[in-house]
Amino acid sequence: MNTLKTTALLTGLTLLFIFAGGALAGESGMKTAFFLACVMNVGSYWFSDKIVLSMYRAQEVFPEKEPELHAMLKELCARAHLPVPRMYIIPEETPNAFATGRNPEHAAVAVTQGILRLLSRDELMGVLAHELAHVRNRDILVGTIAATIAGAISMMANMAQWGMVMGGRGDHNREGGHPLAAIAMMILAPMAAMLIQMAVSRSREFLADETGARINGNPAALARALEKLQAGVQRRPPADPHPSTAHMFIVNPLSGEGLMGLFSTHPPIEERVQRLYQMRA
Repeated sequence: MNTLKTTALLTGLTLLFIFAGGALAGESGMKTAFFLACVMNVGSYWFSDKIVLSMYRAQEVFPEKEPELHAMLKELCARAHLPVPRMYIIPEETPNAFATGRNPEHAAVAVTQGILRLLSRDELMGVLAHELAHVRNRDILVGTIAATIAGAISMMANMAQWGMVMGGRGDHNREGGHPLAAIAMMILAPMAAMLIQMAVSRSREFLADETGARINGNPAALARALEKLQAGVQRRPPADPHPSTAHMFIVNPLSGEGLMGLFSTHPPIEERVQRLYQMRA
């Protein structure tokens, strides 16, 4: 099922990418976008995890440097019957975490410095178990590919916006896209990419919460962690947010107020917490 979803996601985002290229630069833009989409699909499958980790300047840490963190991860992997993934720390005070990779054998878990300071050991175990649940449920490839291609689509729209501000293409070029279509794509492409991320992520967070709570054996610890993380993100929002990767984190790193609330990539924390406490009961 996840293979089918991955294929559908790649196909949908590729078509959107090609259509955006046509709207912005006509036939030549479509050809260029098709070539770039093919390269991007291959790169997204093999290197998307490295791309996302580099965006956040994540540094791999080994057992010698973080023995307790690795001990927790190894214990949870034994319970979940998973290979131990690579462990990364993000130099960011916003408390959060995500998992990435193309399969359980090539997975990585990243946590911020802020989450290590904020959570107790039991709560951090709950967060790590949640991320391992994404690995076991094979959510990580879909989410990482969505982040990579959606980021590229948003970048294309931003480039088109700056191109129009600086003067755009001349009217004599018959291959150029229609100006109104270009404006529409600048608005709709990032929104469409975010809607696809929403469809990918929201239901999977509930499943990852449930699976992670069963792996850890302590639903209340994950519930407390989610409450602390939501408050922590509001107090210390990320200094350099990347909207295209927001769906990958255990809690949404972006503000849920105003327009961003309409495109939330996560279910409400209150509902997630309530479900976890019901599991404990």
